[in-house]
Amino acid sequence: MKIVFAGTPEFAAQALAALLKTDHEIIAVYTQPDRKAGRGQKLTASAVKLLALQHNLPVYQPLHFKASTEEGLAAQQALADSNADIMVVAAYGLILPQTVLDMPKYGCLNIHGSLLPRWRGAAPIQRAIATGDAETGVTIMKMAAGLDTGDMMYKTLCPIEADDTSASLHDKLALQGAEAIAAVLESEEQLLQYLERREVQDEAQTVYAHKLSKAEAQIDWSQDAVSIDRNIRAFNPWPVAFIPLDDSNNLRIWGSALSEQNAAGQAAGTILLLDKQGVHVACGDEKAICLTSLQWPGGKALNPVQINQTQKLAVGNTFA
Repeated sequence: MKIVFAGTPEFAAQALAALLKTDHEIIAVYTQPDRKAGRGQKLTASAVKLLALQHNLPVYQPLHFKASTEEGLAAQQALADSNADIMVVAAYGLILPQTVLDMPKYGCLNIHGSLLPRWRGAAPIQRAIATGDAETGVTIMKMAAGLDTGDMMYKTLCPIEADDTSASLHDKLALQGAEAIAAVLESEEQLLQYLERREVQDEAQTVYAHKLSKAEAQIDWSQDAVSIDRNIRAFNPWPVAFIPLDDSNNLRIWGSALSEQNAAGQAAGTILLLDKQGVHVACGDEKAICLTSLQWPGGKALNPVQINQTQKLAVGNTFA
């Protein structure tokens, strides 16, 4: 089959890599325009673009597909001219109007990092961890115009471990997503079977994974220890949980674990103990959490031994 692929970050690049190993023909790759990144703010290509160029695939980077502009109409026409059998979309980052979804012979398939209809939206991996879900997975769906509303064709399951961060869970789901789309597109006959058996999502079970904000990554010590630990893991690697040091500087928290320290009678945010495990801090439920990796402004992330060596923290100190 002739496949158009649309995606931007590493999650999508893994799916493209899997499709490149099949007998299908990748006739075009769509990805977000190059963005400024790093300290030098140099224009940087997406993971999908870099992989596509390595394989000499034609790359398109339209700003949008809106029919209300000449650029959007041109982008639509270029896609229509490809005469694709199927379009595979994974973390692309652009809204595709119904006109575009209907262009390929068999429509557009999306690789979504959750068990739909739970966690539709921008941050399914992070919200699953923060909420304490026991498992998540990947859903392959036939795209519709709504936000992750398409009919479900294929699902995988992935347990969420107690030490999973968004980074580690992302890597597991990226691999599952790549394997899942390859399975669905094993052959044209296989694709038709999955399309025929697809299931409509139950709207009553819908939960939205709203976009992350930097502000919500601030630790609220009045919360219980389990919730704080989940948030720290959910916000790694972005936006990274933090404790304000002053009006313009934050102490970033990269790692944590539940602590067995007794925090009864201690004010939330109070440092109870500094040891080789980390910094034990009282939480709102009179239980404690152990911070295992901290990063001060201008420095690198430190492990418990290095944290103790800084002598910047002491038992009895209270975090804001």
